[in-house]
Amino acid sequence: MDAIHADEPPKLGLRERKKAKTRALIQQIALRLFRDQGYAATSIEEIAEAAEVSTTTVFRYFPTKADLVIYDDLDARLIEAVHAQPAELNVVQVVRNAVRSVFGGLTDHDMDAQRQRDQLMWREPEVRAAMLAELVRTLREVVQLVAERTGLPADDERVIATAGAGIGVSLAAWFACEGDTSLARYPRLFDSAIAHLESGLPL
Repeated sequence: MDAIHADEPPKLGLRERKKAKTRALIQQIALRLFRDQGYAATSIEEIAEAAEVSTTTVFRYFPTKADLVIYDDLDARLIEAVHAQPAELNVVQVVRNAVRSVFGGLTDHDMDAQRQRDQLMWREPEVRAAMLAELVRTLREVVQLVAERTGLPADDERVIATAGAGIGVSLAAWFACEGDTSLARYPRLFDSAIAHLESGLPL
């Protein structure tokens, strides 16, 4: 019985669950206000009042206004999905499977929130700049994942190139989906693009 559940992630405690609910509520209300009033026209004070929390609480969870848009748990889900892949798969296969798993598991609510966030990232320069800055952190995480998966040092040129290529494909697929009303195209486009990368980029 214990062995069956040995690989399951530990369940969050009551305090962590309450914090997660508060963060989700604040972001949900912020996205609604951004949609109804516009990003620039909505203040942190209005978001705090609508969420019935203090501005200090808002900033505790979201240090900047742009963070209210760019924050999600997709990176954490993807990392978990990567670690769950069989050891015999190569890095590209691992990434493809992880993306399929994570996007295939998104609920309608998740998809709707992601669409709202994407629209703001495409439309608002401040938010797009914050998202691109966040890519630096994501790239470092991907470098570490590739290094762990391959057993190579994180500063190995092959690790850096592989991580950078993966991020590049992801970013190019995201920009190619700009303006789409559905997220359904992104995982398909990413999957096709990463397969093309694995085949050596023939044109």
